[in-house]
Amino acid sequence: MNLNFSEEELAFQQEVRQFLAENLPPHIVEGTANNSSVFVEKDIALEWQAILVKKGWAVPQWPTEHGGTDWTPAQKYIFSRECYHAGAPMLIPLGLLMLAPVIMAFGTEEQKQEYLPKILSGEHYWCQGYSEPGAGSDLASLKLKAARDGEHYIVNGSKIWTTHAHLADHIFCLVRTNSEGKPQAGISFLLIDMNTPGVTVEPIITMAGDHEVNQVFFDDVRVPVSNRIGEENQGWRYAKYLLEFERGGGFSAHRIHHEISNLKRLMKEARQDNPAFDKDGIVARRLARIEIDLKALEITELRLLSSLNDGGNPGPESSILKVTTVRLEQAVNELMVDVLGYTGFEMNPIEGGNPVRDDYTSSIVPRYLNNRAASIFGGSQEIQRNIIAKMVLGL
Repeated sequence: MNLNFSEEELAFQQEVRQFLAENLPPHIVEGTANNSSVFVEKDIALEWQAILVKKGWAVPQWPTEHGGTDWTPAQKYIFSRECYHAGAPMLIPLGLLMLAPVIMAFGTEEQKQEYLPKILSGEHYWCQGYSEPGAGSDLASLKLKAARDGEHYIVNGSKIWTTHAHLADHIFCLVRTNSEGKPQAGISFLLIDMNTPGVTVEPIITMAGDHEVNQVFFDDVRVPVSNRIGEENQGWRYAKYLLEFERGGGFSAHRIHHEISNLKRLMKEARQDNPAFDKDGIVARRLARIEIDLKALEITELRLLSSLNDGGNPGPESSILKVTTVRLEQAVNELMVDVLGYTGFEMNPIEGGNPVRDDYTSSIVPRYLNNRAASIFGGSQEIQRNIIAKMVLGL
């Protein structure tokens, strides 16, 4: 792929910059910068989503018939990079970038007409029901049972680590519809209204002091069979398809670049306070290593985006992005905490709430604590390396 932008692409870059300058509110930039969770606050994300929907730029990854932009890979890259540089938040991907591709690929026409417009508008706010107390990285061992009862399934069991379940009005779930044979062969994919009787959400407060994950309980929850995506007992196929988009459906290099700019600002302030800071150059060398690896990640993302533009899905290469992104993000987090030194002890999380950080610096330690879980969610690093070995390297 040619990484030198054409005149048309440079003109598009200016158009994006002008749009962001005129339409990205300062309070959204501030809320994004001070956020320590995986996703920004729901209200911030939906406000920005509405602005992008009005412009027609909310879902560049979608086909044009469903509201996509028909942008080239370079335009998608430029848009993503400029948004991060301007301080815009990432839109909540659960519905937009994870569920929507599954509905487009495997849903009925009725499901597409019912769900896709509401996902795009923000009328439906989704969460993901994959992990269970006994089924995390070994997702095929899930036990949430869905027993057929005429034109309904009766769902019993629970899901855990469910991000934003306390804010969502819908959940897409993997359920057990058959217990015979291979575990993967008895899983189905259901869409469930969170307001259905029998659904209960219990909060889990993270060690960063945030309330973003939950445990969701299902007690004789009746779900119409028409809410099933695709065929019964074929949900494992759809789940793997979705996970490819979760692990590799977007750009992470820009986000890490943004974090590095904050790290450099922190290092500059540390030198001003203490002229002897990093005289041995250890911090500078660690930063240089991160930036070198980040350049490799950028090139890999561009190659993947080119494949997506040709109509493909991310494929097993998405696991490479997941492993690399997590490693670099955590390396930046760790280096920022090291630069803070003892000052970080003054930034202990607030327990039992969803605290709003006063400024970016106050979010550094909570962000570090929160991002330790990135090695696990979306598929553990060990699982991703197994996928890479088998599906990419052919070992």
